Amino acid sequence: MSAPSHTPLAERLRPRTLGEVIGQQHILGEGMALRLAFESGQPHSCILWGPPGVGKTTIARLMAEAFDAQFISISAVLGGVKDIREAVEKAELARDGLHPQRTIVFVDEVHRFNKSQQDAFLPHVESGLFTFIGATTENPSFEVNSALLSRAAVYVLQPLGEADLKQIVARAQAIDAVPALEPDALQRLLGYADGDARRLLNTLETLAMAATREKINPVTDAWLLKVLGERMRRYDKGGEQFYDTISALHKSVRGSDPDASLYWLVRMLDGGVDPRYISRRLIRMAAEDIGLADPRALRLALDAAEVYERLGSPEGELALAECVVYLAVTAKSNAVYKAFNEAKAFVKQDGTRPVPMHLRNAPTQLMKQLDYGKGYRYAHDEEDGFAAGEKYLPEGMAEPGFYRPVRRGLEIKIDDKMRELREKNLIQGNPRGK
Repeated sequence: MSAPSHTPLAERLRPRTLGEVIGQQHILGEGMALRLAFESGQPHSCILWGPPGVGKTTIARLMAEAFDAQFISISAVLGGVKDIREAVEKAELARDGLHPQRTIVFVDEVHRFNKSQQDAFLPHVESGLFTFIGATTENPSFEVNSALLSRAAVYVLQPLGEADLKQIVARAQAIDAVPALEPDALQRLLGYADGDARRLLNTLETLAMAATREKINPVTDAWLLKVLGERMRRYDKGGEQFYDTISALHKSVRGSDPDASLYWLVRMLDGGVDPRYISRRLIRMAAEDIGLADPRALRLALDAAEVYERLGSPEGELALAECVVYLAVTAKSNAVYKAFNEAKAFVKQDGTRPVPMHLRNAPTQLMKQLDYGKGYRYAHDEEDGFAAGEKYLPEGMAEPGFYRPVRRGLEIKIDDKMRELREKNLIQGNPRGK
């Protein structure tokens, strides 16, 4: 292995041509959208959306080279309106110079710019002064202004696969930048990188220096584990991946798959998500997707949250796991959830109907004189504790039928009970039974 260069390994291995790009063949392969854009000779504004270390900056630089364009890079984390103004001035100079040149303005982490900052690009994109390329790790549908989004094509980049990462390691070894790796060590390194080429290359560089210092060749799995310490996965606790993962957990529970539910739970815990957030979501799942099919589920979710508060991590996490498995395997019903939403929608569009007189409270003598509460039938005094034929909805309001229990779990018994009560109402001639 040669002596390390002062140039970072990631920069030394950065692709110089489109053919050298590893991965992203779904947009860069022959006949694919972004490849065709390169071959057209006509640059267009676009947004590159994908996780860290998948080639967004590299692709933007290659586009500038392919179109012989001036490349101006702005970091939305560090930059502001001043940087945008300077980019505009440079683009005007390039356009009006002795040898006119196109300009590509690349904005890294574009989602960090606020609305006014993003809007500042619009007139220049529309006039053709420069081509705008934004890079983001967040869903542009939520993080990029609709006006700017409508003027830019969106290309979705994927995390690099294991085969892609192996290619990168091979290229680093081909220039003698890193030592040989035993198969188990290589596998651990690929898992550690977790689809992020930049993370892989930075780790390789660190390993190369440490291996040279300790005269390690080849790198063993045991030594690698010692150097890397506890393995940490890429996990953005506040971004797109966060919401995708909690969505996967919720849908796995709803789909009655305990293994998948456990997997996504552990993924979230492993990524550093606050277990209290998870416990709150489990309570929501119990109410939304299980409901009265198994009322015990809600109690179990509340108990799991309390257990975690008492024990903390890691002991309390077992209670969350127990809850997740139970929620996944128990009977499901969203009948109450749907009924609640239907009731909200109805009330929102309906007028304010008066409370029927017999249902009104009559705490004073005056109210009693005004017939508040008159004619009310106390259900506990009726046969079977049910006042057959009594009306509880506002006058003139048709039976809405919000709650429709499913034939699963406890709601089977609830449905049977409701059928029985409807029959009693019909006997009394109550339209509620229709």
